Amino acid sequence: MTQGERRIYLIRALLSEETQYRDMEIPSDEQQQKRLLRALFNVRMPNPVSDQFMEIQDAYLQEETRRKGITDFADLTPMQEGIYLWQGDITTLRCEAIVNAANSQMLGCFCPNHGCIDNAIHTYAGVQLRAACAKFMEKQGHEEETGRAKITPAFNLPCDYVLHTVGPIVSGWLTRKDKELLASCYRSCLELAEQNDIKSVAFCCISTGEFHFPNDKAAQVAVSTVKEYKEQTNSEIEVIFNVFKDIDLQIYRDILR
Repeated sequence: MTQGERRIYLIRALLSEETQYRDMEIPSDEQQQKRLLRALFNVRMPNPVSDQFMEIQDAYLQEETRRKGITDFADLTPMQEGIYLWQGDITTLRCEAIVNAANSQMLGCFCPNHGCIDNAIHTYAGVQLRAACAKFMEKQGHEEETGRAKITPAFNLPCDYVLHTVGPIVSGWLTRKDKELLASCYRSCLELAEQNDIKSVAFCCISTGEFHFPNDKAAQVAVSTVKEYKEQTNSEIEVIFNVFKDIDLQIYRDILR
């Protein structure tokens, strides 16, 4: 199958799952098709799928990521010993684990085509990721606490694992508690990574954006927590600070220099 044929198959399969979508017309434009497919992935509940769907979805997503271009962590140059800074799409980074800024339900973003990292990671990992998250959340029996972390396979992403952590939501003035909870996110992810023998972790800018943690303060917490953890534990884990926006790139450059 061509990539276009895979995309049409997946759209039709997802539309057929819901009665209200079955008569929806599939657009002819490629970019509109991609937006529709992503939206359908985003709103889909963690229900079982056929082996054929899984095979075609996996081939489609892996090819989409290949076309976007994969960056190998091994090709990056550290800014400090064991600490790297990289600007780009975290879903295209090949390292052992990436960090997802999740919400307390831990099921991914259900908002169609939303721009958050939770949405992107779940989209390009595939439907298996939401199913895996739903399984451990059902077993847990309650929403995830802020500052903790969970681990899943990365499925169709070029990394091996995804570490999911819930950052603090800042309302009004930034508090000491907000900073402590954010620091806990970084420590929890590092501890969980080492428990699973993971040697490299890429952190996104946890709690910035939708959760309103000031970018500069969040970066200060991130860097200081990682460096403190590495010093206190003599950890050799390699950490990549992944940024997407130019403003975050400059903030981290200033701190790491």
